[in-house]
Amino acid sequence: MAAAAAAAAAEQQSSNGPVKKSMREKAVERRNVNKEHNSNFKAGYIPIDEDRLHKTGLRGRKGNLAICVIILLFILAVINLIITLVIWAVIRIGPNGCDSMEFHESGLLRFKQVSDMGVIHPLYKSTVGGRRNENLVITGNNQPIVFQQGTTKLSVENNKTSITSDIGMQFFDPRTQNILFSTDYETHEFHLPSGVKSLNVQKASTERITSNATSDLNIKVDGHAVVRGNEGVFIMGKTIEFHMGGNMELKAENSIILNGSVMVSTTRLPSSSSGDQLGSGDWVRYKLCMCADGTLFKVQVTSQNMGCQISDNPCGNTH
Repeated sequence: MAAAAAAAAAEQQSSNGPVKKSMREKAVERRNVNKEHNSNFKAGYIPIDEDRLHKTGLRGRKGNLAICVIILLFILAVINLIITLVIWAVIRIGPNGCDSMEFHESGLLRFKQVSDMGVIHPLYKSTVGGRRNENLVITGNNQPIVFQQGTTKLSVENNKTSITSDIGMQFFDPRTQNILFSTDYETHEFHLPSGVKSLNVQKASTERITSNATSDLNIKVDGHAVVRGNEGVFIMGKTIEFHMGGNMELKAENSIILNGSVMVSTTRLPSSSSGDQLGSGDWVRYKLCMCADGTLFKVQVTSQNMGCQISDNPCGNTH
């Protein structure tokens, strides 16, 4: 019925021109269109396969990788924050700059407060010093203070200060540049510094050991001392004394010459009250003999009152 009315209205409109509809007709027509539209559920529906659609975002392995990167960045940020807090606490950075140190354009690094450091590695040809009118105090907590450059090492301990070097050492006055002490024996003669009374060495190789004219030269050892010369050993002095707790052994390829008065203390030499032990075989005795030129030689004692007259004596006819 509605379709017939619409067709009649269309024919009337086409033959007589446009026909104005009443309000009631417009309302009925609108209601019919809405009812038809609401009852058609498939209008505008297109079947789609979701697996073939382009997927956006990070999924699968890419998503796991992104999560790992984020976690790594977070860890680095935390470490950076800790390092920043430590630097801020140690250097004491404030509104006025660093409270504990100063940096100068000349490369000088100045510590303004007491600093606690373990090992310091200065750059090439660096200098460590204090202020002009203040002392530089370096303290080791129950440990020695060691200054080392290559093979040269200076160690300061509670009871001693030691310097070791394989290439030698030299001390000089920084103001006058005068050499106070040097181990360059080819250029400078070895002298003990002023105030040093003794020198403790394990082994020394030198051409001559001497003292000044107003003091004695004392050589003391705890164990035994060996004095060896490639071309001989010459000991000269106003008075030469040897004090030892054990034996004294003199060896020479050619001869031993004692020039001057020789005195031997026999308090520690072995002796016997009788001559019964000469032929017993338990003792072997030698007599010390001297030539007129000072040459010493030994003669085995085989009988009492035996002299130095032997057939192969080095003195010739004079004894």
